[in-house]
Amino acid sequence: MRPTGARALPKQKDEVMNEDDPGDNAVFDFDELADHLLEQGLDNSPSELHGCLCGLLAGRIDPRPEAGLAALERALDLELHGELAGQMMQLFGVTAAALQDEEFDFYPLLPGDDTDIEERTAALAGWCRGFLAGFAQTSTGPAEHESGEILRDFAAIAEAGVDPDADEDESENSLAELTEYLRIAALNVFMDSLAGENDSAPRPSSRPH
Repeated sequence: MRPTGARALPKQKDEVMNEDDPGDNAVFDFDELADHLLEQGLDNSPSELHGCLCGLLAGRIDPRPEAGLAALERALDLELHGELAGQMMQLFGVTAAALQDEEFDFYPLLPGDDTDIEERTAALAGWCRGFLAGFAQTSTGPAEHESGEILRDFAAIAEAGVDPDADEDESENSLAELTEYLRIAALNVFMDSLAGENDSAPRPSSRPH
């Protein structure tokens, strides 16, 4: 099976931002966040919320966690409370730091590899929908040229599905390529938003040479 409806690029690294990763990101358990969302009567994926936070940050949202939570709720038409609201504010701060990391140590929040590929593909698509919603919430003008191309790619990936005619290895490889593309592309959109402040900011490559 193969995710369809989006462009795939060469894989550079196969890690994702989930409970298997080291460091601060380890405090965010995908399944726990999903359970909290269900407890609050919401069917959104944690991936969609994380994508939205990334889009907000790329659109240069107020960096205060409270502002990030409020913008997240507006962008996705949610009302979060209790522990989940606190976790989203914490995730906002961790994500902001990851996007600014000089080693590009940023990964989208997605289900673990033990989850079936249909669910992981759906989460990837949800992450893109969330990013687009967050970016639209804060962006005040047209995106830079490269960012505009990336946003169009994200819109295509948001419609991705699994190709029933592809074998398992092909599907896994395609999903890994798309995940890596999201990682690098999101960093590039964020870097574009910093261009006016620091034209010399390092920039990862989001497309093959």
